[in-house]
Amino acid sequence: MSTKEIPTLVQNDIWLKDQTEAVQQRIERFEKKRSEIESLHGSLYQYANTHLTHGIHYHQTSDTWTLKEWAPNAQSLALVGDFNNWDGNSHLLTQDADGCWNLEIPGDTLKHQDKVKLRVVGADNSVRDRIPATISRAIQDPDTHDFAGQIWLPDTPYQWQHSFDPQSINAPLIYEAHTGMAGEEPRLHSYREFADNTIPRIVELGYNTIQLMAVQEHPYYGSFGYHVSNFFATCSRFGTPEDLKYLVDTAHNHGIAIIMDIVHSHAVKNLAEGLNEFDGTDHQYFHGGGKGNHPQWDSKCFNYGKNEVVQFLLSNVRYWLEEFHFDGFRFDGVTSMLYDHHGNIAFDHYDKYFQEGVDHDCVLYLQLATTLAESIRPGVLNVAEDMSGMPGLCRPTIEGGVGFTHRLAMGLPDYWIKLLKHKSDDDWNMNEVWSTLSNRRHMEANIAYAESHDQALVGDKTLAFWLMDQEMYWHMSVDDDHPVIDRGIALHKLIRFLTSHVGGEGYLTFMGNEFGHPEWLDFPREGNNWSYHYCRRQWSLVDNPELKYQFLNQFDAALIHTLRQDNLLASPPAQQLCCNDGDHIIAFERANRIGVVNLHPTQSYTNYHIHVPQPGTYKIVLNSDDAKFGGHQRVDTSISIQTTDTEHGPVLSLYLPCRTALLFEKV
Repeated sequence: MSTKEIPTLVQNDIWLKDQTEAVQQRIERFEKKRSEIESLHGSLYQYANTHLTHGIHYHQTSDTWTLKEWAPNAQSLALVGDFNNWDGNSHLLTQDADGCWNLEIPGDTLKHQDKVKLRVVGADNSVRDRIPATISRAIQDPDTHDFAGQIWLPDTPYQWQHSFDPQSINAPLIYEAHTGMAGEEPRLHSYREFADNTIPRIVELGYNTIQLMAVQEHPYYGSFGYHVSNFFATCSRFGTPEDLKYLVDTAHNHGIAIIMDIVHSHAVKNLAEGLNEFDGTDHQYFHGGGKGNHPQWDSKCFNYGKNEVVQFLLSNVRYWLEEFHFDGFRFDGVTSMLYDHHGNIAFDHYDKYFQEGVDHDCVLYLQLATTLAESIRPGVLNVAEDMSGMPGLCRPTIEGGVGFTHRLAMGLPDYWIKLLKHKSDDDWNMNEVWSTLSNRRHMEANIAYAESHDQALVGDKTLAFWLMDQEMYWHMSVDDDHPVIDRGIALHKLIRFLTSHVGGEGYLTFMGNEFGHPEWLDFPREGNNWSYHYCRRQWSLVDNPELKYQFLNQFDAALIHTLRQDNLLASPPAQQLCCNDGDHIIAFERANRIGVVNLHPTQSYTNYHIHVPQPGTYKIVLNSDDAKFGGHQRVDTSISIQTTDTEHGPVLSLYLPCRTALLFEKV
């Protein structure tokens, strides 16, 4: 094979040489499928049209409603609802040669907000009322808790006020948020409350991207939105589709991109709400038999080898980008999708990324999905939740990649939790810290984060709680000097400083963690008497000038604004300048800025020498020990520091207090 024939992915990584044929096959599969789609449908975009051709649609020109549903093995389908008193004999559908069922009815048959279902006689002789697969709204009965589809055709469609170009985001600084728990009261909160109350906080902190959780309809609130039942329906708990559009529009008005958690990795197994056994078989949307069941998640696994399933999911990608103006996605559970074993192995050989146990149909689907998203919204953010480290996941398809823009650096929060659980910070190894933060695939962008929603759930602890635990309940007053709180606040800032500057090409925090929210998340459930007490965010803590939460919040804002200057995270990775395990010192250069961190619990240093790439005068632009960040103000940030010439190059001679991070820029 000539050099020209060697895929770019392999050319850029010598360790992939033995996978050349597998990578080439990945490219060829994608090109073949795309050519096939373009030949039959004109374009990938036109192919992704299930939401337009299927489901219930009103046609104004003919004043009729049409209904189309794919259920190839069903024996019969009937439309039932408020309009016909749920009579399964009055509006029967007819099946065509493609396995789809069709019905056309007069325009006055249905009206806005009517509840509807499909009565399906399945291949197994079951009779079930099901929600149409592409329904745009599903609502839950407050008394019976049953879900039904709802006709949604408001007189006045939402009028978009603001446009946004996702290409303006050079490096995503992501605020991960959940609408329902975004307020302080122990209840569900709405899309409009989030837009009016939470987005201003995000703007003030400086984040340029919101990652919105639990957007797609899901029957169980406690699933965090990851057991989806209705893939084209917005979660009705938080408001109407127009309310969600208002939220997105508001973010765009503030110059903030907004991406959504999209769940194409699995689906809820419920028969009443979701897609499972829709036509009376276990293999319509999902793999049949055991392969269709996800053992860890108690859910159903899509069959990405089926044309109708691929078309359904691609249409879902198109729908959210076009109908709701989202700027991209965080694809949930990508590791589980990519492998038949769902990632439950050690990835100790490259064969395991390209050959053994790989679901090649899923790889192809994800290539199509990322390609489609980019064609619809240039500059789209496509973030993969992957912990396997599959090479090429975040490289273009033409190179043999999968086409994601970023991968979540999932090992980083796990590492910090492990350190806090098992080692005193006296025993932290600086080289291990540096290696963990900087170890990622060359040319593949990562989103670094110190903790996310996973660490905040009941059964685990946030970083703040690992650091300070119950002392947070008693010693967070600004006039209360407590050693546990002092240590916790200091390390909370240092962990974030290092993670954001060294860990990736983007950064993420979960709502409330920026100020050290003291309590876990616990959704209403039988075990807690269906309480919302822990399913909220206590903004009053950070707003209270008498409490220390404000210090962490102010540091987070300063950190984020510093990262935005000079597009620091869009620059090449941080370069190590010093990593002294005995002294607990880490120093690095990134985007011509110098970061120096003293992680020693007690030892401060005077005239500590840090070799820097360029001589000159340097000033401090961020100091974690600043009093406004809850520090001890041991460093004079008003002075400039001149390098000293040595035989080994220019040196900064610094005063480095214990548990302090300093960021310098050249004047």
